[in-house]
Amino acid sequence: MRIVLISGLSGSGKSIALRLLEDVGFVCVDNLPAPMLPDLMRYYEKKGIEQLGVSIDIRSRFRFSDVCHWIDTVRRQGHRLDIVFLNTDDAVLLRRFSETRRSHPLANEQKTLLESLAAERGYMQPLQNIAYTVDTSLLNAQQLRHFIQQWLNLPVAPLRIVLESFGFKFGVPLGMDFVFDVRSLPNPFYDPVLRPYTGLDLPIKDYFSAQTIVADMIDDLEYFLKRWLPKMTEESRSYVNIGIGCTGGQHRSVYVVESLAKRLADYAVLVRHRQLLPVV
Repeated sequence: MRIVLISGLSGSGKSIALRLLEDVGFVCVDNLPAPMLPDLMRYYEKKGIEQLGVSIDIRSRFRFSDVCHWIDTVRRQGHRLDIVFLNTDDAVLLRRFSETRRSHPLANEQKTLLESLAAERGYMQPLQNIAYTVDTSLLNAQQLRHFIQQWLNLPVAPLRIVLESFGFKFGVPLGMDFVFDVRSLPNPFYDPVLRPYTGLDLPIKDYFSAQTIVADMIDDLEYFLKRWLPKMTEESRSYVNIGIGCTGGQHRSVYVVESLAKRLADYAVLVRHRQLLPVV
């Protein structure tokens, strides 16, 4: 089993690191009490889990001796264990706590924020001494993800593309990263014979495949997406939502989405046709 132990100061980016592990297939547990670590290992070993991420910090008031005993046991059993400690300057942490307006875990001990940070540093120092330390003071979330990904030699999480057709007269879907308007293409709605069909049906496919302008539109969209999707993959994005809209969401947008899905077969593509969903 491969295990990554994430620790660090409050506000240093532990949740970002843990989400990165989840994105690449790790089973992750946040803030587990140290005495429960052996039971956690045995449980997931029986489940056949091969990648485990664990986060430990000041909130659980762990004993360093308990963590060390677990680390020694894990390594003696032949498991691979990496320990990452996230550290950040006090000035940066003070700003982050001010921006998020969250209280420090030691705040209820009648300490100022700066005193709480100092106490936390002293408490966490033994664990930092045996870990690989990453200073996150000058790193944004994306840079931190990339740094940890490189150091742990983690795979890049696959980019999932959602292609959704829709009708503009019903409104633009929420959460779209890109919206493309294909209402300038020929509309089979005005042909009484073709009107009952959708972009999934052969008569509509034959109609559009004979139209040069439709092929040009799909070529242009394919070129744009293949040009920029790799850049989004580099940013460790999980999803890119792409909306293709026509007037009613029955013919043109459906056909274009289906065509693009075939051309983007190198990616994990989810196809959705909003206006073709059954009415509940």
